[in-house]
Amino acid sequence: MRSPISSTLSILLYTLLHISMSSTDPIQDGFLQCLINNSLPSPPISSVTYFPNNPLFKSTLQSYIRNLVFTSPTTPKPLFIVAPTHVSHIQASIICSKIHGLEIRIRSGGHDYDGLSYVSNSPFIILDMFNLRSISINIEDGSAWVESGATLGELFYGIGERSKIHGYPAGVCPTVGAGGHFSGGGYGNMMRKFGLTVDNIVDAKIVDVNGRILDRASMGEDLFWAIRGGGGASFGIIVSWKIRLVIVPESVTVFKVEKTLQQGATDAVYKWQYVAHNVDQDLFIRLVLMSSNRKGNETIKAKFVGLFLGNAERLVDLMDDSFPELGLSSKDCIEMSWMESVLFWSNYPKGTSMDVLLNREPGSEKFLKKKSDYVKDPIPKAGLEGLFKKMMELKKPKLTFNPYGGKMDEISESETPFPHRAGNIYKIQYSVNWKEEGSEAMHRHLDLIRRLYDYMTPYVSKSPRSAYLNYRDIDLGTNGIGNASYEVASVWGTKYFNQNFDRLVQVKSMVDPGNFFRYEQSIPSLATWNNRMPE
Repeated sequence: MRSPISSTLSILLYTLLHISMSSTDPIQDGFLQCLINNSLPSPPISSVTYFPNNPLFKSTLQSYIRNLVFTSPTTPKPLFIVAPTHVSHIQASIICSKIHGLEIRIRSGGHDYDGLSYVSNSPFIILDMFNLRSISINIEDGSAWVESGATLGELFYGIGERSKIHGYPAGVCPTVGAGGHFSGGGYGNMMRKFGLTVDNIVDAKIVDVNGRILDRASMGEDLFWAIRGGGGASFGIIVSWKIRLVIVPESVTVFKVEKTLQQGATDAVYKWQYVAHNVDQDLFIRLVLMSSNRKGNETIKAKFVGLFLGNAERLVDLMDDSFPELGLSSKDCIEMSWMESVLFWSNYPKGTSMDVLLNREPGSEKFLKKKSDYVKDPIPKAGLEGLFKKMMELKKPKLTFNPYGGKMDEISESETPFPHRAGNIYKIQYSVNWKEEGSEAMHRHLDLIRRLYDYMTPYVSKSPRSAYLNYRDIDLGTNGIGNASYEVASVWGTKYFNQNFDRLVQVKSMVDPGNFFRYEQSIPSLATWNNRMPE
């Protein structure tokens, strides 16, 4: 940990840098010279370094902020942004941040619900990976190298250009950055068949705290284990990932069926809990619940969205046998290629050009808050009725249920840091969005989602009440400015990682003993904490 004197100097430096914005600012010149001295001359790091007096600073900062909560004037801003185009830019950023006592926030897409990849209350810089987004696909051996700044849409587009029978089990939002999604254990609508992103990663390249470029062989299996689901930003800066593609049918089937309470939604949702995780692993049925006002009457709308890795005839037969309450018929089913299904799940109409997957900007940005839970036993019908009543009372929050089972039951909890495997029947995402600006609107909507989360306490996992790392949620607890004890960090850490938290701490203590890579929910280093203990 930095001494109180060095911390004071860093804060003074932080203040001076924001006061001194002239083009000849000696502090900025010193930072930039450090970056230049520690990177290759070509491409020049100066061309991708943005200080606050640079006309591109504001647009670069805001271009990948997906939660408008963090666009307010009071949100802490970085001292500068480096958008590396070469690995030496990453190495220089680490070296110079260590010299000047700055934190690094690593951003690879901006879909960080609580902004931890681009906001800090300590003096910090942002290492924005958006320029490092190349994708190299090898159809012959069914693999691909994906740089961390690539989006899922760019990855899917690249696969679709090369093959009609290959895919990758990742998330359904195309503007999500690969770096954070992969390292947090990203899931998608093929996880019941093929598992998570981390279950299909075979190599990676990372820059460690000493500036070394390591691959799987040189980093060792402990670190390779940790970054596949433990969050890469606690351990280093991951430059690229080698993934294993999966084989998909030339034709898949999708559907979307909606029911209100008056149309039997309660019975359908109740039965979904018994079917979705037990049905054929080729089938994934997401359930979305929201309050709806129909002609002045409050109700609940249940939306069932499905992907089936097979044809419509087989799907309808399967649903008739296992889930007749949904009433799925052939007219509800659409057969298409897997690539077309990517667009369907992103709510694009059929016939939309695949080129939209290359758009790195989401359709709209909003103020938002998300939370998560895991469910191990079906909620009884009376419990669902109470939930629906609570949702109609609160109105705004929405719930998304994602089924488990299939491949997820076959992988050990300790195989990767992501522990939420067998025993979970589905995961819940809580969502609330709003458009009004200001702190009053923010606190009002945060209260709504927290009240719904509290209401669900009897029905979800316990000891710990588990959560999904990629749905970052600082309500679970934080490390303050990053230098927390094991006991403090375990409050939130065991919720994300269960028993795997201890191994993550061991790996962190080995590869980054000084706790350079830190943020509000980073894995703590025992070495750092022990050095702070009184004798």
